[in-house]
Amino acid sequence: MSKAKTALIIGASRGLGLGLVKTLLADGWQVTATVRNPQNAEALRALGKVRIEKLDMDDQPAVIVLSQQLKGEMFDLLFVNAGIKGPNVQTPGGATLAEVGQLFFTNAVAPINLAQRFIGQIRPDSGVLAFMSSALGSVTIPNEPELALYKASKAALNSMTNSFVTQLGEQKLTVLSLHPGWVKTDMGGEGADIDVDTSTRGLVDQVNAYTGMGGHHFVNYRGETIPW
Repeated sequence: MSKAKTALIIGASRGLGLGLVKTLLADGWQVTATVRNPQNAEALRALGKVRIEKLDMDDQPAVIVLSQQLKGEMFDLLFVNAGIKGPNVQTPGGATLAEVGQLFFTNAVAPINLAQRFIGQIRPDSGVLAFMSSALGSVTIPNEPELALYKASKAALNSMTNSFVTQLGEQKLTVLSLHPGWVKTDMGGEGADIDVDTSTRGLVDQVNAYTGMGGHHFVNYRGETIPW
């Protein structure tokens, strides 16, 4: 019997993060999941065999502490799901400096900072590093002007990921920038196209499909390539 694969999911208290944990557990993975507030993790805890760790991804000292707590552990998958939608008004003149700074730091800078800290704990050759990106981050697809800042933050994440990948040198790592689809979550709303289970099943399928392939890929939950 083969040893169970291990995953570290960043941002798993609800929505897609919670759905990812549920799908991975159903597939037999061992999962460690982070939440900002463990007291609000009832739904995650109810899934059963999942280790829950406290983490605010924006808090760099907290990221360092978690990496020390998990030192020596190897993960077949590190999936950085945490992110925010940003201010209600996303026109350039409608958001404050603090709101824009928070959006870009959380969505683009903090994920890469975390990946840099944990890169040595992703299993060599077969490990996958995944970021929850969005097709809205594609600069070749003009759409959704009402989400201009969110779109820009996801484009920034893609760019930061590209820069990060160039620094890996000879290390063979598969890096995925994943679009989950338009999903019925707090962010996506009830009018979205698909439910969380459909999205996360597809996302995990892409992780499995790209395992060991190496390189950086921008794809959706159905495995379709998205133009940068």
